Amino acid sequence: MEDAADVSRMLNNKKVQDNLRDGMPYPYTEKDGKEFIASMLAADPEETIAFAITADDRAVGSIGVFRCGNIHFRTAEMGYYIGEPFWGKGLGTSAVRKTCDYVFEHTNIIRIFAEPFSYNTASCRVLEKAGFQFEGLLRKNAVKNGKIVDMKMYSRIND
Repeated sequence: MEDAADVSRMLNNKKVQDNLRDGMPYPYTEKDGKEFIASMLAADPEETIAFAITADDRAVGSIGVFRCGNIHFRTAEMGYYIGEPFWGKGLGTSAVRKTCDYVFEHTNIIRIFAEPFSYNTASCRVLEKAGFQFEGLLRKNAVKNGKIVDMKMYSRIND
């Protein structure tokens, strides 16, 4: 819970939220940060694996892997963000690599995928540098900020 203030500072930024799925409040308050942290701590560890991304002993982002269901129960979706002051410092790539390694070592998940907006070239590059392969363009796959946008599908397989 002591990271809630840092989390709220990083997420209370339209540039960050423009690259995330909808559903997050804006402005993003410390109370919102506490609720998010509480939900991650209370989540079933077989279904949700979440970590803070830190720099200088501060939370500067977060990353999560969420197990899919039914026939996809050995597949999981990854999502992450880094606060704008920490963009371009390699933290995202490092967090994605380490999280995938952790998930593959500690669970039976065999495939992790991510679907960044196609305009988010920085996130696409993070995934590529972390060993994800581009699988395809998801044309007109979402509506973000009132615009119909493409997304990209990336995955990393546990060989």
